[in-house]
Amino acid sequence: MGQQRQAIQPRLAQGWCALAALHNRLEAHIERALQSEHDLSVREFSVLDVLDRQDGFHLRMNELSDAVVLSQSATTRLVTRLEERGLLSRYLCDTDRRGIYTEVTPAGCTLLTAARPTHDRALREALARAEEHTELAPLVDVVKSLGA
Repeated sequence: MGQQRQAIQPRLAQGWCALAALHNRLEAHIERALQSEHDLSVREFSVLDVLDRQDGFHLRMNELSDAVVLSQSATTRLVTRLEERGLLSRYLCDTDRRGIYTEVTPAGCTLLTAARPTHDRALREALARAEEHTELAPLVDVVKSLGA
């Protein structure tokens, strides 16, 4: 049993390293494309995208933090930057005055509409490049299957 467990651990670590490598490659390529064409970071795009996909186009700040996998303080700083650029707005919840909602402004929707094709193109390019690496190809297949 001990030898079997020892054999599993390196494979598990290799899998994690491959997943991290794929994520880093994708994010870096998308970041360069979004920055150069839209002056937008991957994180900023993610916030706008998550909010835009909501039925009411808004989320409470804690829900947004969870959705974009950032700490609440990092999310607050990011939302503040986007708000200063006129891409997001914040307002108090009508039913719970402690709750703060964040929503995409018309300018944010316009930028997001322009940036989505860039994001999608950069993602496809990065996946195609990653697929050329033997250790990443199975993970690329998984990502592609999620979009099917």
